[in-house]
Amino acid sequence: MSPTFPRRAATAVLTAALLVPLTACGSDTANSDSGAEPASSAPGAARTDLTVLAAASLTEVLKTAGAAYEKSHPGTRVTFSFAGSQELAAQVKQGVPADALVTADTRTMDGLKADTGTPEIIARNRLVIATAEGNPDGIDDLVDLADPELKVVLAAPEVPVGRYSKKILDARKITVKPVSQEPNVRAVLSKVELGEADAGIVYKTDAATAPDKVDAVEIPDAQNAVAEYPAAIVKTSKNTEAAAEFMAWLSSPGAQKILREAGFQQP
Repeated sequence: MSPTFPRRAATAVLTAALLVPLTACGSDTANSDSGAEPASSAPGAARTDLTVLAAASLTEVLKTAGAAYEKSHPGTRVTFSFAGSQELAAQVKQGVPADALVTADTRTMDGLKADTGTPEIIARNRLVIATAEGNPDGIDDLVDLADPELKVVLAAPEVPVGRYSKKILDARKITVKPVSQEPNVRAVLSKVELGEADAGIVYKTDAATAPDKVDAVEIPDAQNAVAEYPAAIVKTSKNTEAAAEFMAWLSSPGAQKILREAGFQQP
């Protein structure tokens, strides 16, 4: 028998012995709760970073959705930038690096046809009147907001929720003189939460994020407005395939369940 065989056999045994502890360590890391990245995102594995510009009213729900997406797509990390839709549109036009965009109205998205792919509605929303907890001023109708003794805050007219608010107030010929006009719906909600305003018009889902600080006065459907949330890929994205996959996922049953649980309506 060739004398080289024992040397080869010994080498094979040694190599196997070295691999056993390495394999065991890799298994522990993948299954640990220490915050380590899953095995498929181990050093050397390709990872995609997606940047999504999204309307402020989607803040909590998209953070939840993003975490769920990352869990099922361990090779992708999703980072969100939240602001008023008009601000996001300006960022896209200025060429701010981004992969996808979700606005709170179709009008803003329609103005970006040269900058985005074909949009798809992923959710709908409605308006409510946000008041201080317990509704101390007894507000129960839009017409109550015309009371000059009330401090009412609205979003600016160029903001989707501000435009929707103006639409429903104008339809009933109600004149409201707001103490301020805010750049996004979360700023309106914050004014009411902090007691700087007695009331404001926000999305139903926004009021639901502060149940211990504000009350939500329902606006009848016949007097309300429906907000639509279109999502689209930004044409300058360097991750178009991954962005398309995320956009498609937002319409999936799993993502839609997250949106429904947050109070958003079916698209």
